[in-house]
Amino acid sequence: MGARHRHKGTHSPGGQADRVGKSSPAKTHPAKATSGSEARIGASLGPVSRRRLWLFRAVAVLAGPLALLVVLELGLRIAGYGCSTDAFSTVQVKGKAHYCDNADFQRRFFPRSMARPFDPFAIPVEKTADTYRIFVLGSSAAQGTPDGAYSFSRMLQAMLESAWPALRFEVVNVAATAINSHVVLEIARDCARRQGDLFVVYMGNNEVVGPYGAGTMSGPFLKHPALIRLHKTVKASRLGQLLTAISERLDTEKRTGWRGLEMFTDRQVPADDPVLDILLGHFRRNLRDIIAAGREAGMPTVLCTVACNLRDCPPFASLHRADLTEAQRRDWQRIYDQGVQSEQVGEYAGAIECFLWALEIDDHFADLHFRLGRCYWETGCYEQARGRFELARRLDSLRFRADETVNQVIRETAAEGGQGVYLVDVAAKFADDSPHGVPGGELFHEHVHLTFHGNHVLAMAVFERLAPLIAERAKPTGPASTGPLSEEQCAERLVYTDWARHQILDTLLRKYVRRPPFTNQLYHRERVADMEQRRKALSAALTPQTVSDVAGHYQRTLERYGQDVWLRMRYAELLRDTVGDCRGAAEQCRYVVDALPGYAMGHILLAQTLGAMRQDDEAIRHYQRALRITESAEAHYGLAIVHDRRGRTEEAVKHYRRALVLQADHPGATLNLGAALHRAGRTEEAIDLYRQAARMMPESVDVRVNLGVLYQTQGRIAEAVAALEAARRLDPNSPDIRRMLGILGSPPGTPKAP
Repeated sequence: MGARHRHKGTHSPGGQADRVGKSSPAKTHPAKATSGSEARIGASLGPVSRRRLWLFRAVAVLAGPLALLVVLELGLRIAGYGCSTDAFSTVQVKGKAHYCDNADFQRRFFPRSMARPFDPFAIPVEKTADTYRIFVLGSSAAQGTPDGAYSFSRMLQAMLESAWPALRFEVVNVAATAINSHVVLEIARDCARRQGDLFVVYMGNNEVVGPYGAGTMSGPFLKHPALIRLHKTVKASRLGQLLTAISERLDTEKRTGWRGLEMFTDRQVPADDPVLDILLGHFRRNLRDIIAAGREAGMPTVLCTVACNLRDCPPFASLHRADLTEAQRRDWQRIYDQGVQSEQVGEYAGAIECFLWALEIDDHFADLHFRLGRCYWETGCYEQARGRFELARRLDSLRFRADETVNQVIRETAAEGGQGVYLVDVAAKFADDSPHGVPGGELFHEHVHLTFHGNHVLAMAVFERLAPLIAERAKPTGPASTGPLSEEQCAERLVYTDWARHQILDTLLRKYVRRPPFTNQLYHRERVADMEQRRKALSAALTPQTVSDVAGHYQRTLERYGQDVWLRMRYAELLRDTVGDCRGAAEQCRYVVDALPGYAMGHILLAQTLGAMRQDDEAIRHYQRALRITESAEAHYGLAIVHDRRGRTEEAVKHYRRALVLQADHPGATLNLGAALHRAGRTEEAIDLYRQAARMMPESVDVRVNLGVLYQTQGRIAEAVAALEAARRLDPNSPDIRRMLGILGSPPGTPKAP
């Protein structure tokens, strides 16, 4: 059996000093005589207080170290160390200078291995008179996670282009995963120097868990904005970058890769923690500064309230009341369990009674309010349900969703902002679009990330607010030719098909809902089962004819919108992974690389396609170009595959390991590294790798199969059977697993799988 692997000041008088400058009867030595002008200067300076003397001494003490720091900073810059931390860099596209995203920008706020990129863009440095440039600011929800190809900013651009075809619109999405207002402010300041016409701000979900939030910082930084500003300035300096690099080398935790929301599962913040008021103050101040940055550049700002999933997203974590006694906790748990039992059998009235009784003991537990809200919903008490869902969100101690206090700050800041500041109440729009005013799964994939329908509702709301502003600019060309595009028209323009729906569901299952903290939520199993069922249905619907129709849809759309790099990237993936046309995929990828030379993922996508065609030398060049732009697990993984295929095992192992540092649960890197270690005679090392992977990737069948195979090669039959039995429980219909178990048998005393 072979191991599976996958290539895929005021003065106070006193003391002698106070009498300096007074007349003295003592005789003055001629050599020390003071001229009249000098005497007048001394008199004008007045007496020197002790406070001023101490200030002089402090300056004298600090001047040396400060001068040394300045010299070090200049020296590092002259030597070429470090990088620019501006949000933008400049590239040449077809002989013209363009602004693109700077892959190093987020290194001011995250360890290098955790920094998340912007989505791709390239806009001319020289903006034409007929161009209207809009910058979209925010975090992952604004970015369009899980797939930026279908974000609200893309829909907004399509709507604007359709309504005013005589204008050229650039809707530049500079939102990014895991950032909050402290980072967005820096992006806004950089955008303000790029001839923008408008800011659209959609943010607020990450104020607790993002940089300088309670989930990532503690102590004086949380209380004093000046310290935050100082820290950001230091991190942007070359000396700060050097110290950060040294720290990351010494701290193994900072060398681990991005693990999404899972990284914050131990950062719970109760709803009554005073730090939340401090963070709200920071948020308000940052919003005002974003508006000021836009105003200085002549750019209006549109502030959007933030919507989130209330009805179909249980709390991520719950905390009991801090003063609850042990006896009260036992009573609460007993009553709560009774309510859960009643809920599970559909006896909602009895469950409501139990949950209300439990609330009298402890009303701080977020899950209790959510269960009560579900029961109210099932009995048609929708107002009561909405109240409980809102309480569950406010009490959720893993604060990944903005609550109403955040939206109130946004509304107040917009109201006091004056001319050039506009409000779009997205939260109210989403409530209006939802059953009984409670947003849920029709608008959100999970907690805050928007479905295609949710993105369309958001794009419509922003378009309606922008329309009067655009109309004023477009007066010479006439009024809008159309209204905003319908959801169906947006789907047609962005090629949102069953194939795209299947890809998005697959991403959600692999990268989000099957991982913590989603696995800790109520009703998690039911949610996963529902998503799996929908994915299977879409998979069954993707017949050869359907796939051909989707390819035709891309071809027709590209005939009209050939400069749309998102369309070309998704078309390339369809051609390579579903149609099997690598040559056609490579053609699309080459266009992307030419249009976005500074976009690492474009080079990776091309290199993956070239690798599938066995054009390894060119593939290596593009992987290396991607790594020169930014560190990427996929680039290291791709390089490892090429080296592995060429028999360069040690080089392959090096890149597989680096991929796993950047993404600890990368399935392909895990499987292939284990296989490479086994081939190199390092089987025990491979077994340890697979055992760790089995704990990190509980849904992986392949990890358990490979583990079983390695145990079998060492004659550890009982352990091999245990690993294969675990694989069979995950995939009971696999004939290969049944065959392997048949060969090995099931000896008595088989231990449980890891």
